[in-house]
Order: sequence, then C-alpha cells, then structure tokens
Amino acid sequence: MRAHTKASASCGTCTGLVEKLMQLSLGDSYNPTAVQPMCSCTELGHDEVRRLIKAKGLKTIPAVMQELEWKTSCGCAKCRPALNYYLVADWPDEYADDYQSRFINERVHANIQKDGTYSVVPRMWGGVTSSKELRAIADVVDKFAIPTVKVTGGQRIDMLGIRKEDLPAVWADLGQAGFVSGHAYAKGLRTVKTCVGSDWCRFGTQDSTGLGVRIEKFMWGSWTPAKVKMAVSGCPRNCAEATCKDVGVICVDSGFEIHFAGAAGLDIKGTEVLGLVKTEDEALEVIVALTQMYREQARYLERIYKWAKRIGYDEVRRQVLDDVERRKAYYDRFVYSQQFAQVDPWSERVSGKDKHEFQPMAALSFQQAAE
Repeated sequence: MRAHTKASASCGTCTGLVEKLMQLSLGDSYNPTAVQPMCSCTELGHDEVRRLIKAKGLKTIPAVMQELEWKTSCGCAKCRPALNYYLVADWPDEYADDYQSRFINERVHANIQKDGTYSVVPRMWGGVTSSKELRAIADVVDKFAIPTVKVTGGQRIDMLGIRKEDLPAVWADLGQAGFVSGHAYAKGLRTVKTCVGSDWCRFGTQDSTGLGVRIEKFMWGSWTPAKVKMAVSGCPRNCAEATCKDVGVICVDSGFEIHFAGAAGLDIKGTEVLGLVKTEDEALEVIVALTQMYREQARYLERIYKWAKRIGYDEVRRQVLDDVERRKAYYDRFVYSQQFAQVDPWSERVSGKDKHEFQPMAALSFQQAAE
C-alpha cells in the first residue's frame, strides 16, 4: 500500500485507516501485527534493528548494514536517519553523528522555507527574555534585512527569510548576545512553554517559570526519536496548555502533577496523567527518566503519544513512577549522554564546522558553463 499510493508513508496519521481498509479487503489473511520492515533495504523492523545494534555492539552505520545484511550498499533516506539516531542514542560517547544521514533542516540547523530561505529560532529559556536579547534580535533583523519576525506558539521569536549563506553570520551575532540554537528544526526538545506562575499570578501555586527554565536548561541538545514539546502551568487553569504536550506539568498546592502523551497537531489528544510528585527535584527526575525511556524504546519518528499507546500507559507508569531504581537508571543514562549532546551547533558552525554547507556555488556565465 505504501509503495503504490504513499498512504501511511509520511506522518503515519492515516495508518490506522489504511490497516482497516486492508483488513476489509483481505479478511483473515491480513495480519496487522506482522513486523513492518524499516524500509526496502531490510526485512528487519525498527525494534529488531535497535535490539541487534545493542546486542552485537554495532557502532557505525556501515557495521549495522554489513552485520544485518542490508540489501543496499548505502541505505536510503528512510533507514539512514533512523540508524543514525539509534546509534547516537545508544552509543553517546563513541558514535560520531553522521552529517550526511540527516535531513536538510538538521544539517544546516535551521528550517528551510518554501522559497529556499531559512527560519532561525534562538532558544529563550522557558519563554523568558530580556531587553538585551530583544535588542540583539532587532539588530540582527535590521542588519540582514530579515523580512518577517514572528512569535511562535512555543513562546519564542522566529526570524524568517534568511539566506543560507547568511546563517553563520546571523548565528555569530546572536551568539554574542548569549543565544544558543532553539533546535526548532530538530528531533529533540523544542521548547518548554510556561506561564508566570506564583512569581506574578495571584492563582499560581508553584514557580512554573522557574521550573520550566530549569527543565529546558537541563534537557536541551539531546536528540530524541521525534520532536518533543513540553509545558509547565502554574495552576490547574493551565495557561501554558500543558495538557496537550508530549510532557506537561500542572502545578498544584500539593506539588507537581506530571502529564504525558498529548498531541495538538494532525492528531488532537489530551495527555495521560503520569502521577503526582511533591518537589521540583522529583519532577525533574521523573520527566528526564520518561524522556530517556522514550529515547531508548521508541521507533524513529514516533512521537511520545504514539509510543506510549503502543507499549501501554501503565507500563510507562510502572517503569518511570513506580520503579524507583529503574527511574534513577534512566535518569543517570540521560545525564551521562548530555555530556556529549549539550553542545551548541550554531557556535560550532560559526567556528567553521561544515562550512562548505553554507558556501553558495559560484555563479557561472553561459560561456564558462559551455567551456
């Protein structure tokens, strides 16, 4: 079905409908639980590939393809990004991220737009900014004649219409003001949205802004199977809309109610309640452990709400909330991986890394082209 119609080949939202159509057409001969290969390069599914990467100690893409008997010599646009993610997540201290196995947005650390220009979103911790940061953004907008500046749904400022060759210079100016990449292009933590909480709001029960900033500064930079959006609301009025995020926190008088597996895009889904904890430290540990469990178990491009539904919400609660030792182990593995992940890619490229990516091809005259 995918090969001939492309149905269920992109975001996966229509997969359930496609399976129902196949069941109706094929009857008992259709087995929806059969393993679906990662792509046409292999007969193995995502779960089996990931298990074998760990079991066999495979630490490069060529090693995976050779040992697991890939049908193609170099893989394809579906399997290479998945393998790259699995290796990054499983061997954070040994595997070198494969630049060529990433899509264009992740290669250039900005979002490509329909006219070929790019969008840049600097990180604003918890959505908090300052006059210095706003002046720096305004100066960059003027200097590079950026045509559109927009506030995003995640409480960040997006600059749209930047030429590819200008990206390193834009990042250099933003870096001087203290900005790092907002990873708006990444399969990783995008934003932690917050309300003003108890600092300012007369209904706030906890410091939701402070907790959101703490979570974002602790967790930014880590690659995940798909994008991750979080929010912290200071009371059950839920002004930060935490109950439709991948991970959300609702602050209450007795502590912090942690939610997970929400969606507000192609699918609309309210979160599931993970549980209640009493302190910020506990909240951070549970959220980090949940994210690491997702990093280790989910299939590439599988959002948290799809992964959690597949393995069972109670299983997530059992491993992350009820099993304290396992939760601590997940937390410790995430903290260890952050030693290698929490590096600003904008700063690296300002310093010259992958500089060929940002150099435009020389304009050739008709005569030069003919010669």
